[in-house]
Amino acid sequence: MDRSIKLSELPAGQSGVIAHIPSGRAALTRLREMGLVPGTRVTIIRRAPLGEPIEISVHGSRLAMRNHEAAFIELAASA
Repeated sequence: MDRSIKLSELPAGQSGVIAHIPSGRAALTRLREMGLVPGTRVTIIRRAPLGEPIEISVHGSRLAMRNHEAAFIELAASA
């Protein structure tokens, strides 16, 4: 990646490192509790046929999330 992007913009099969995840939103707090914190590498495994939910891999686990939630998660400019 050559620029900072949101997790929701990452293509299937690509990886990135979380740079920022905001606080104050219940859904994002739960994601942080599951290991999505700055410095963590995440990989988009696949997207559902209509684009969401997306399946991601983090710390060897797979999670599903909506694009709305993924849009709040900023990835580092280079990973």
